[in-house]
Amino acid sequence: MDEPGKAPPHGPQRVAMAVRHVILILSGKGGVGKSTVAANLAIALANRGHPTGLLDLDIHGPDIPKLLGVEEKHLLSYRKNTIEPVKVTDTLSVVSMAFLLPEKTSPVIWRGPMKMGVIRQFLEEVHWGSLDYLVVDLPPGTGDEALTIAQIAPNIAGAVVVTTPQAVAILDISKAVRFAQEIGLRVMGIIENMSGLVCPHCGKEIEVFGSGGGEQAARDLGVPFLGSIPLDPMMRKAGDVGRPFILRGPGTGPENPTWRQVDRVMENLIAAIEKAA
Repeated sequence: MDEPGKAPPHGPQRVAMAVRHVILILSGKGGVGKSTVAANLAIALANRGHPTGLLDLDIHGPDIPKLLGVEEKHLLSYRKNTIEPVKVTDTLSVVSMAFLLPEKTSPVIWRGPMKMGVIRQFLEEVHWGSLDYLVVDLPPGTGDEALTIAQIAPNIAGAVVVTTPQAVAILDISKAVRFAQEIGLRVMGIIENMSGLVCPHCGKEIEVFGSGGGEQAARDLGVPFLGSIPLDPMMRKAGDVGRPFILRGPGTGPENPTWRQVDRVMENLIAAIEKAA
């Protein structure tokens, strides 16, 4: 196994860019809330004053711009071979395939080599500036995008794997963890998303997808468990309006139990990133 964050002996050349730590957000299957975790992590890091980049590499289904409320923006080329990312805040910049599409519903019909080329462009030709963190939201599974970024991105701190509690998701998360380990990536931890729903009428917790599967998988696989996030309609609403749940606002903040849990998971994740670094 290669040293975590280092290129294989005969692999592609790593990109030279000014970033201290690259964090890959993986999932074994779709629909587990991986992009929501990536968006909230990027906001949490940026709000701590860290210059942060968020790279949406779900090329066929880019959702990050919608989650951050910047879906109407476009990438601008302001000089030859350089692309200006979209600024969400003074400390958070975002790049996504969605910014390059002629329409929101336009499909991306590309094979592997084209995707590999645009991933390198998003690293080399974007004017990211000097970053403390680059959070990379990957598509589900272990395909071209995950392998390419793992081979060419510099200073990879490690990978975070997001799952839901049900058995089929846990089966796929095992593949994602083993994929990361086999290509030399440090697995910083597992996050269990959609872990129980608190009934707004009676206050009883309903295990819609079960619970505890992510924590058990972490034990079985010998990787850290970073915490669980409940299934909360407020989080869905936050994504729909393009305001990440971790930001304080009406219905979100320390008075909200789900917000406190999300904040705790983000703190655990940031601590894991700092430990890996």
